[in-house]
Amino acid sequence: MTRIISLIASSTEIVHALGFGGQMVGRSHECDYPPQVRALPICTEPKFELNGTSYEIDQRVKAILQEALSVYRVDAGVLEQLQPDMIITQSQCEVCAVSLRDVEAAVCQLVTSRPHIISLEPNALEDVWRDIRRVAEALSAPDRGEALVSELQARLAAVAEKAETLSQRPTVACIEWIEPLMAAGNWMPTLVEMAGGTNLFGEVGQHAPWLTWEALQAADPEVIVVLPCGWDAARARPDMHYLTQRPGWNVLRAMRNGRVYLADGNQYFNRPGPRLVESLEILAEMLHPGAFDFGHKGQGWEPYH
Repeated sequence: MTRIISLIASSTEIVHALGFGGQMVGRSHECDYPPQVRALPICTEPKFELNGTSYEIDQRVKAILQEALSVYRVDAGVLEQLQPDMIITQSQCEVCAVSLRDVEAAVCQLVTSRPHIISLEPNALEDVWRDIRRVAEALSAPDRGEALVSELQARLAAVAEKAETLSQRPTVACIEWIEPLMAAGNWMPTLVEMAGGTNLFGEVGQHAPWLTWEALQAADPEVIVVLPCGWDAARARPDMHYLTQRPGWNVLRAMRNGRVYLADGNQYFNRPGPRLVESLEILAEMLHPGAFDFGHKGQGWEPYH
């Protein structure tokens, strides 16, 4: 049996979706789904205080990154105790999860089991399929990888095909951080288009870009979806004053028409794994409430009033 440690929440979900959850022996501090993974030993910790406003967290992260340091710490002692055969990490974003550099340093320092390190790099939706296949191949189960990818792609296609038949395609601004403002990038523009929307900010395969208030005002989106990285809707709501106190907020079309939504970025949109399918379903419910109802309202998203 392969002893697996996953150091990113999305790869933990991939391992379970492939049927290898029982072989996981450790996780990151952010891995929380499926719920049973919370019983596993934690191998990482942040180097900064996670509480506070979006502005305060942004300042803490920037202060660490300016010193060319990773924002997370890997516990090499825990890795050694767990004796993993495989460690899954990522090189896509050093703010989102433990960096490949830190994992390699910890492994070289202490871990006598000499685990195989798999580093995922999901910049766009197609990369997620590739990463699922890579994990499956590393676990000697390529057929499981192909089957899972086919199933997920079929569910996405079913939503996209229905959305294509709809006459309206509202313009959409996805907000990935509130203060300072950032739009969503990577796989999000693709999901917005598949859900029957017209994405205004962020490019496919590119990291989340900074967004000025003036640009948001000028675009005057029909729908605004706030899905902060690592936060759920309840965590995002107290920080909405950074937007609502801006001059002109109340005259934006999305606000006037009651089409500002808070979504669970942490569990869905920010995780490049199997639940990007649910993320698409959530977007479809928000953009076309008369055509889609998957039952996510009140859990995966809620209206902002």
